[in-house]
Amino acid sequence: MKKHLLIFAILLLTILTGCQQKTIELGKNSFTIEKNISYGQDPEQKIDLYIPENTSHQKDVFIIIHGGGWRGGEKSQLTSFTYSLMKKFPQHIFVNMDYRLATSNRFALPNQTDDIKSMMIYLEKILKYKPKYILLGNSAGGHLSMLYAYQFKDNKNIKAVVNIVGPADLNDPGFKNYDDYYFVEKNLIDPKIIRNNESLMDFGSPTHWINKNSTPTLSFYGTHDQVVPLSQKRILDSALQKNNVYNESYEFNGTHLS
Repeated sequence: MKKHLLIFAILLLTILTGCQQKTIELGKNSFTIEKNISYGQDPEQKIDLYIPENTSHQKDVFIIIHGGGWRGGEKSQLTSFTYSLMKKFPQHIFVNMDYRLATSNRFALPNQTDDIKSMMIYLEKILKYKPKYILLGNSAGGHLSMLYAYQFKDNKNIKAVVNIVGPADLNDPGFKNYDDYYFVEKNLIDPKIIRNNESLMDFGSPTHWINKNSTPTLSFYGTHDQVVPLSQKRILDSALQKNNVYNESYEFNGTHLS
């Protein structure tokens, strides 16, 4: 009997600590933190939520989207980065999200952009208002941030995109040197969602969706990046400028994520 009670206690503790809520002090500001909140049925559909304690008015929301080649990575990789942003933007809510990773049996798209949408719907139920969003991602997360914002260009709630070394044009010959480009061609996008003879690589390219109503964009690309080459910055800049979309882009002296 004691053994069964011990097992029960361990299981109960696991359940109760699955979503951890606490307060963190960052300088003169404090945030309520709740980790591993489920926004869907899949175990990978979880967020960490950071809300400023002085919530006297409606806040804009940063959505942080990790990289990892669409089939790897996790939100914990950007926890420290999220804390640094919280110090600089203490009047904002922050969401650090996981999403369903691609596998040999599951395409990245549309699952991953669907997860962004599902997470927003869930968050709005919690907040009880529709906030303005800043989508911020690195690598594959940068790609997803741009793709979601540009595809859903009628969504006026997306205030800005911050893209850090995200693939912008999957047709770019320079990007085809990516050592996992076969995955991009074969496993990134479910062919069933393609219509009107559109190519898979066009559909998955954020630049393909840019028009004059697209979201203002801030981008960063490494000068020695062998994964997402600097040519991606030039292509993205050109598409945004051609459509008179506000954008800024910067080069840093480094490789893909360093």
